Amino acid sequence: MTHFGFPTETIIIFFVVIGASVYLDLFAHRKATEISVADAARWSVFWIVLALLFYVYLWLRFDNKEWANLYLAGYALEKSLSVDNLMVFMAIFSSFGIKGILQHRILYWGIMGALVFRAIFVVVGASLFQASPYVGFLFAAFVIWTAIKMLQSRGENKEIEDYSSHWSVRLTQKLMPIYTRLYFHRFIIRHDEVIAQNAQDAITRNGLRYATPALLCLMAIETSDIAFAFDSVPAVIAITQEPLLVYAAMIFAILGLRSLYFVLAALTKYLIHLEKAVICLLFFIGAKMALQSWNHAIGDTGFQLSPGTSLIIVLGVLTAGVVASLIFPKKTETRQVNGMD
Repeated sequence: MTHFGFPTETIIIFFVVIGASVYLDLFAHRKATEISVADAARWSVFWIVLALLFYVYLWLRFDNKEWANLYLAGYALEKSLSVDNLMVFMAIFSSFGIKGILQHRILYWGIMGALVFRAIFVVVGASLFQASPYVGFLFAAFVIWTAIKMLQSRGENKEIEDYSSHWSVRLTQKLMPIYTRLYFHRFIIRHDEVIAQNAQDAITRNGLRYATPALLCLMAIETSDIAFAFDSVPAVIAITQEPLLVYAAMIFAILGLRSLYFVLAALTKYLIHLEKAVICLLFFIGAKMALQSWNHAIGDTGFQLSPGTSLIIVLGVLTAGVVASLIFPKKTETRQVNGMD
């Protein structure tokens, strides 16, 4: 298969669409009002349709339809992996007492940071893979290890982790003094504003500017997302090693997370079998990359999976996870009270 490379037209269309959409999203939510589940659902549909339109563009524009299939498979995988990430974000917001519109603001800047870090990870990951076919074995092992970690954590009744003492929070506290109360939607508050609030008792030490809990929460979100990238980037690269397609798949998936968060916050208890589907996919993708690396580095086994087949498997497994969640919902616990009518 020839390389997709970096077609100028595709790059321009991708960044123009992303830039215009981000601006539109920011303009639509410029007012500090509560984000309803219905509004979040509409924006989630918007981002999904936008990602699918980019798939249609790839399908119609290039004679090799495999590029479009590779992009869509990567997008579906990244979107499904993001569900677990959002669960962690919920725990982070809970740790800092962040609610409503402030969650939306923090997620916005968190996702902006994710755009930059994902680009760095994709460039590094794709470069390593191009440097040697043996790197594929390392990526395959990492993806399978991620699946094993998720499998081992299933069924554990863990308490929600307290992210208020996360290492990124402790580092921020060392770099600048902290204002321990929320101050509107601000990340940083000036010393004169602290004086005006007569809130000197709420600072950890004197300074010119103070980090609010909103900034500490944002730091925890950003560093957690970097950790997620170590899992998701190798998984998507396992599907396609084309940097532009990998980045496009990730960015279209990430940009919809902010709206999807508020939808999942209401629906997560119903998608109980989706994680099982993601685990199965990670095992499949790890095995696929190991096979692909073996064919390139050691010897051709004569067995290969086409991008179209991979796409069908990815979408089929994810659909099965959603359908299973609807057909076999979580059983509600009922308590039997003895000795009472």
